[in-house]
Amino acid sequence: MAGRAFRFGVNNVTTALHEWQEVARKAEALGYSTLIAQDHFANQLAPLPSLVAAGAVTSTLRLATLVLDNDFRHPAALAKEAATVDVLTGGRLELGLGAGWLKSDYDKTGIEFDAPAVRLERLAEAVQICKLLLGSEESVTFAGQHYRLNQLDALPRPIQKPRPPIMLGGRQRRMLSLAAREADIVGISLLDPRGQGQPSPPSFAQKVAWVRGAAGERWGSFDVHVNASLVIVDGDGEEAVEQAAARSGRTPEQVRDSPGTLLGGVAGIAELLEARREQYGVNYYVVQGRVMEQFAPVVARLR
Repeated sequence: MAGRAFRFGVNNVTTALHEWQEVARKAEALGYSTLIAQDHFANQLAPLPSLVAAGAVTSTLRLATLVLDNDFRHPAALAKEAATVDVLTGGRLELGLGAGWLKSDYDKTGIEFDAPAVRLERLAEAVQICKLLLGSEESVTFAGQHYRLNQLDALPRPIQKPRPPIMLGGRQRRMLSLAAREADIVGISLLDPRGQGQPSPPSFAQKVAWVRGAAGERWGSFDVHVNASLVIVDGDGEEAVEQAAARSGRTPEQVRDSPGTLLGGVAGIAELLEARREQYGVNYYVVQGRVMEQFAPVVARLR
């Protein structure tokens, strides 16, 4: 995995077309590989249409969802929309899927927030359906516990062959194991909310071990992704570290050691990323749009 190429993405949340397309243009010009669209019932554009709008003003930038909540869409409809996005963007879609985690999205919409095992079962079936519909030249029949398809035509055909890459992400063992077995990109979440009296979250090393164990011979054949939540290049990050520690209930040392924390000079951050790639296999980082110019020299050094 140490030799797997670095990739860098930009995540930006807005409801303004001009801002969204300007971020897309700038991300491409600065050498980032991917523009990310989130999927929440919040003050943001819907992800799939927004990727088409970004594709209209760029030519090489990959366009990704990170990640679509499986419970918000039937997988047959999702696969058709994903194929359409791939066609309309010239074959640049990366389809990120997840089981759903933000309970407020469910509370606000009245969608049932089922037990994690049920949501994961649905996601596993949805992944199979998307793979069939996006990678097949024929009609698809599928009989699962949660979804059924009966000779559904796999149209339109996506441009990418055998299909657009699929990303799966999460933070618990069952989700990460599914991703390790099925995904082209494995996202390891650093969001580990724990209330008082609850057990400590697994370490990042433990999460990577789960992925490696479930991947078996697949380890090294897929990108490993994390979100960089604290990025300061050539600046004093101590105050930001203290604030992040207070918000998350972690110690400052835990914040500094997190794979999502990137502090220091360009050369130092580049060395840190190379060390983490060697140790954990992480080669794909996503930063927030507000820091993409600041972080661009690191991208240029490693891309």
